[in-house]
Amino acid sequence: MGETQKIEIENFDFTGLILKEPKEKSVGLPAIISSVKQAAKYMDPIDAFKLSLKINQKGGFDCPGCAWPDPDDDRSALGEYCENGMKAIAEEATKMSVTRDFFVKNSVAEISKFADFKMGKLGRLTEPMVLREGATHYEPVSWEDAFKLIAKELNALDSPDEAIFYTSGRTSNEAAYLYQLFIRAYGTNNLPDCSNMCHESSGVALSHTVGIGKGSVTLNDLHEAEVIMIMGQNPGTNHPRMLAALEKCKNNGGKIITVNPLPEAGLLNFTDPQSPVKMMKGGTSLTDIFAPVKVNGDVAFLKAIMLKLSTLEDANARNVLDWEFIKEHTHGFEDFLAELKKEDLAHCIADSGVPETIIDKVTHLMAQNEKIIICWAMGLTQQKNGVGNIQEVVNLLLMRGAIGKPGAGTCPVRGHSNVQGDRTMGIWEAPKDTFLDKLEEHHGITAPREHGYHVVSAIEAMKSGKGKVFFAMGGNFLSATPDTQYTAEALQNTNLTVQVSTKLNRSHLITGKQALILPCLGRTDKDIQSSGEQFVSCENSMGVVQSSQGILSPPSKHLKSEVSIVAEIASATLRNTNIDWTGMAGNYDKIRDAIQATISGFDDYNSRVRESGGFYLPNGARVRKWNTTTGKAHFTINTIPHNELKDGEYIMMTLRSHDQYNTTLYGLDDRYRGIFSERRIVMMNVNDMKARGWREKQVVDLFSEFNGVKREARKFLIVPYPIPEGNVATYFPETNPLVPIDSFADRSHTPTSKLVKITIKSVN
Repeated sequence: MGETQKIEIENFDFTGLILKEPKEKSVGLPAIISSVKQAAKYMDPIDAFKLSLKINQKGGFDCPGCAWPDPDDDRSALGEYCENGMKAIAEEATKMSVTRDFFVKNSVAEISKFADFKMGKLGRLTEPMVLREGATHYEPVSWEDAFKLIAKELNALDSPDEAIFYTSGRTSNEAAYLYQLFIRAYGTNNLPDCSNMCHESSGVALSHTVGIGKGSVTLNDLHEAEVIMIMGQNPGTNHPRMLAALEKCKNNGGKIITVNPLPEAGLLNFTDPQSPVKMMKGGTSLTDIFAPVKVNGDVAFLKAIMLKLSTLEDANARNVLDWEFIKEHTHGFEDFLAELKKEDLAHCIADSGVPETIIDKVTHLMAQNEKIIICWAMGLTQQKNGVGNIQEVVNLLLMRGAIGKPGAGTCPVRGHSNVQGDRTMGIWEAPKDTFLDKLEEHHGITAPREHGYHVVSAIEAMKSGKGKVFFAMGGNFLSATPDTQYTAEALQNTNLTVQVSTKLNRSHLITGKQALILPCLGRTDKDIQSSGEQFVSCENSMGVVQSSQGILSPPSKHLKSEVSIVAEIASATLRNTNIDWTGMAGNYDKIRDAIQATISGFDDYNSRVRESGGFYLPNGARVRKWNTTTGKAHFTINTIPHNELKDGEYIMMTLRSHDQYNTTLYGLDDRYRGIFSERRIVMMNVNDMKARGWREKQVVDLFSEFNGVKREARKFLIVPYPIPEGNVATYFPETNPLVPIDSFADRSHTPTSKLVKITIKSVN
């Protein structure tokens, strides 16, 4: 191979770290200013205004950022989006373009030296590009020849299982359905997706305990809740519109508990940018109780609360637990309670890192209120015991009967805007036979039954030579996955890598022997097919399916929709199906008809998705219909993890900055945390710094060792921060090289990006 063998992962200089006091308020005027700056700098002003009126509106387009739901009732005519939503729009609807001239001037090796932020700001891709074996530069290729190359490589494989098809969470329902249909007609279930790396632990835990791998609450439930506990989540940066829902809960008399290793501005105070009065008054204080849990101290924290509830129950003559609910709707309570009472309360408190006085306050709120919602994100799922973390959340809710009634339930807060919808459409390496039976019956294919690769096993397959073609429907696989060096070597071990993308990213630079970049339409672009202008649909994190229709002219006449790309690859590759790929690509109603015929909950799909605001999918846990092996919700027994640290060792968690969404960088600032102009930082407790004799902005190298393999990430700056002793925090993807490929959550195989044992060494 040529220059693509060079793996440029840490070729970055420091960019000028500036530290300020962390913010205690979020959103408000600074968020408005930031949004305006992003739009003014990167977008055409007219386009920016047009998009601002249609984003997240009924009949508009779904924000390509997070999956937070839109209000069922009236929506703000101007402002149904957040600061980071506008950043996402500016990223997609940028006025900049990457043309063939750029690739003539810059080799793959030269582009690899660009920082991720610089690379992302180059603009939209404009035509298909190919990197031929041994070449140093990408060059233009026609769509027809690109599809022929893909078909040739796929049909040359000894087995369909040598091909791997990845999916990001941006892909629409229509594209995702057609994509999985093509892959299964081709003959494999190798469908790893971004769920494997984020909320797979939630899906596994919830499916086992309450019978559905999705949350049970609606947006209105959050407004009605008496207590909301937020665990391992930073909504002020990752899901800013969630703050408005929390404010409504507070205004209705609700209480909010925040459980997180770091205090986050978004959960301290929210200043509604749509209310000048609230901005003048200083916003709304959100968090009533802050519990500074240690990294991976969540099970110990929850067990301490449940032990105290059990003690209160004994003292109050069976007046704390919801016995009627427990008897009618749950299974396994006696065994659960017997094991719980074997735990030592003092050890639980110590392992959690949370002072007992705070645990007492939390217990009091749990005992005195019935409408309880627990929200969580990757702080709970990306740990070795990620599934156990979520199961323990469910245990607490079941004790209080707080699932399946208004204002109460489970709330995993999903990331990318259609990551939940993709799984509903069949993007899953472990499909159920009932779904495959429907595909076979309706489409006349023979669906493969053997489960395929998830993300971790897909990387291992490519590394070992078992995975020979890698196809990515969106995303930035290299930067999103663990163990960057290992993943890079795995990708380079393939014959062909294909990336369906809107913009250039690092995954285009670490390739197989040959590589293709296929530029596609974005969420904001008009989609014109043979039957006319099309719309797509998405499912938000609370199970609402609604339409999304772009309004801007595409930045290049050479772009294709994801649906069209899949259909044309299928037509070029498959010779033994009667599926009308061309017809479905020309009219997305036909895809929705197929979805209706094969996936439950989509009755009268084409009519209901055209209704204002869309429709809710069925949710058994929401109505206390438990699709489990016993027909009831399950209590489970989970052990408290113990992370023993030697002298000089720390537990590292990775997180996002405020100028970031997943692997996309909008800027170099982390405004709420007071960290500016730098990403290569490590947040550290001041007592840990003093113990090592280290100072602010000390330059250090980071090292991890797991199963005898040593990994490193060079040149980071220490930032003093209020984080528990023994814990440190860093940004991803900069420290993904430290996350071992073989360290993942039990049962879900989610990489342990929030639980990496490291050592730190000063370099000066």
